Amino acid sequence: MKDGFIKVAAGTPAIRVADCTYNAACIIALAREADAAGVRLLVLPELCITGYTCGDLFLQQTLLSGALSALARILEETAELDLLLLPGLPFPFGSKLYNCAAVCHKGKLLGLVPKTHIPNYGEFYERRHFASGAGLCETAAPFGYAVPLSANQLFACRALPAFTFGVEICEDLWVPDAPSSLLCREGAAVIANLSASDEVIGKAEYRRLLVCTQSGRLVCGYLYADAGEGESTTDMVFSGHSLIAQNGALLAEHAPFSQGLCIAEFDVLCLASERRRMTTYPQRQGGCQTVFFDMELRPCALSCRVSASPFVPEGDAERAERCELILRMQATGLATRMQATHCAQAVIGVSGGLDSTLALLVAARTLDLLSLPRKNLVAVTMPCFGTTRRTRTNAHRLAQALGATLREIDITAAVAQHFKDIGHDPALHDTTFENCQARERTQVLMDIANQVNGLVIGTGDLSELALGWATYNGDHMSMYGVNASVPKTLVRHLVRYAADIAEDALRTTLLDVLDTPVSPELLPAKDGEISQVTEDLVGPYALHDFFLYYALRWAFPPEKILRLAESAFAGVYDSETIRKWLQNFYRRFFRQQFKRSCLPDGPKIGSVTLSPRGDWRMPSDASAALWLAWAEQK
Repeated sequence: MKDGFIKVAAGTPAIRVADCTYNAACIIALAREADAAGVRLLVLPELCITGYTCGDLFLQQTLLSGALSALARILEETAELDLLLLPGLPFPFGSKLYNCAAVCHKGKLLGLVPKTHIPNYGEFYERRHFASGAGLCETAAPFGYAVPLSANQLFACRALPAFTFGVEICEDLWVPDAPSSLLCREGAAVIANLSASDEVIGKAEYRRLLVCTQSGRLVCGYLYADAGEGESTTDMVFSGHSLIAQNGALLAEHAPFSQGLCIAEFDVLCLASERRRMTTYPQRQGGCQTVFFDMELRPCALSCRVSASPFVPEGDAERAERCELILRMQATGLATRMQATHCAQAVIGVSGGLDSTLALLVAARTLDLLSLPRKNLVAVTMPCFGTTRRTRTNAHRLAQALGATLREIDITAAVAQHFKDIGHDPALHDTTFENCQARERTQVLMDIANQVNGLVIGTGDLSELALGWATYNGDHMSMYGVNASVPKTLVRHLVRYAADIAEDALRTTLLDVLDTPVSPELLPAKDGEISQVTEDLVGPYALHDFFLYYALRWAFPPEKILRLAESAFAGVYDSETIRKWLQNFYRRFFRQQFKRSCLPDGPKIGSVTLSPRGDWRMPSDASAALWLAWAEQK
């Protein structure tokens, strides 16, 4: 449970209808298996102690007494297990019979949760036997001590309050006013659903969609345990289709007609953070009682693979679809800005690198969208001390392949003159040496834009903005930044996608751009080759984009990000390397906020952006001390 991770499971034991002794033994065995796997919350199917398909046997005292005796045995034989166990059983109270979930922990019954919505249609006739638990708020004592009997219950971990769960049963999920909506509003981060959902054609797909959607609507983890082997097939077939979802995403699934444990991990601190971020998430109104339990916060091994590229879809088809959408969004944003400013030309500084290539591709699409000729795209290459033949050639070829108007303006002499003007030794290759070039390039672009009544298109990407890898009032500035919310790892895939759909001449050039080391080319070349490799200076963009995603999108602390990165980059980067660049990320991110506070406009294309007018508002004087205090610990 360290860092908010809770290992959970939905289990489907093999049962015998009405054989409570046998079923208890199967449940106990499954609980021990789950405990050995590190599971802290195990949810079992609806009425699994007796079987869901007992029919009128539910009216037999023998069965009801047998179910209670079986529950007592389950409590006794799982007392040594530090896991929450939720089996289902029929429970008589007063003059009514309730379909209940029993919440068990370390040999104690914490509470009984009755089903609220009792189906009586189609193949279901539960009202023949069971009463609704709606509005029920009673106290029962089946084992000599008082426990709550109510649908409006929450169960909360004292050591980790974010681990609070509620329970609903089967049909409760399928109705418009699902109990889980109330439970989550009142603080539940996890919903456990004990179900006996029979299988018919098409139902599995709908069930999966329902579980994922509910977890997304409620920003919760959702555990759905389905009845399976051993239920009567007199009129129905049960498949054991168990599901685990979190915040709209399916984490794990047992395919229909499979048994055993379906295991995954919930991140309850992540869910809590997301709810705080969503200012529309409802406030608690005190509609539930809370039962507390104690549970040791042990480390939780992660069974789910952590993607090393959180900004990039992994499937080829999904990635291609995403790339096409992003290019359309970028082009639409730029088209709107050009129309609003009455500019018919786009001016771009083209270096032959990834970012300017993407901006050039977007601008070409934009002109097509506006039915303007491609010659209105003014591609300006500005060679200087560090420009190599390779990047210069690629800049020319890109402009030619896209039908752009190419202008080459060698800024070497202008920069040399500026060195003289400010008294800078050109042999001193320091920050001044580099930034003078970047600012000269920006000045040239701005002046050309004035000449042609055009718009200077910024090329800097999200990763560079996060790290402050831009010259203030140099390449930091433009009239519209089309790449402002595109991280470097995604830039690469966008250019790759453009290559895949391009004609031969353009494709060849784009592939060479992709193979070129990322560099600002502000230091003199060595033997005609790039001498300044960006990732040698600021660190691998793959790591920084990973840090950026989890630091901003989910507000994870450094120690949690480190742990996830160690999992995602196992075999690629060791822990010390990750820690080093994580420290560098936080230092640069905090120190460079002043650059981001005056960024030009640009389209938001994903969930993470650094626009000072949109998603990220941070004082430029903020200290990184709290974030670095942990990150620098060994």
